[in-house]
Amino acid sequence: MGRPRTNDEVVKERLVECATEMLATRPRESVTVRSVAAAAEASTTAVYSLFGGKDGLISAVRDRAVAGLFQDLTAVQTSADPLADLCALAVAYRRWGRGHSHLYTVLFGGVQSFDPSGRIGASDPIRPLLAAIDHALTASVLAGDATSIALSIWGTLHGLVTLELAGALDATTAEAAFHSTVHATLRGWTTPELFAALRRAELAPRQDQSRCPGSPDPD
Repeated sequence: MGRPRTNDEVVKERLVECATEMLATRPRESVTVRSVAAAAEASTTAVYSLFGGKDGLISAVRDRAVAGLFQDLTAVQTSADPLADLCALAVAYRRWGRGHSHLYTVLFGGVQSFDPSGRIGASDPIRPLLAAIDHALTASVLAGDATSIALSIWGTLHGLVTLELAGALDATTAEAAFHSTVHATLRGWTTPELFAALRRAELAPRQDQSRCPGSPDPD
């Protein structure tokens, strides 16, 4: 049986899928054009004709990850409650990471350099977070520098999701840690008045404060 056509969209999809899994589960240096082509049952020529080579294929994998995360985050509905919106974004980020673990690993696992302080593109996944933070700052719910707040929230989410995907946390611990830690991170950036009110509410008896305000029920 002959090899598939090198310009076939089916072959292209298979190459991206195989490259994604291999980049997420193997050392990058072991992922070669030949190994990806073999896993996808394609020719090395297909990689070069469709992507220009290994770097182009890796870029295609990363672009898919960026587009998927951006799509899920922008699908989160906004409300009149800035903290609830930020919590909803956190939940969506975690859900995407759990549902696309290989893409998540490629995107944030050092396969390509990631500069969170770089220029923000129109389809950058950080954009919905910055918009929600700007809303919270305008409403005097949060206080501080928007970029610093965004990096703090993203660092928290990334650490939690990475630990969960690595199997370092069991399901119950991961669920509790996610909501309590996100809640604490957001509370730390609130205005002094709101911070005091949130702390009083958390310490009140017979209230479940393990989940961040406005977050939907866990999956």
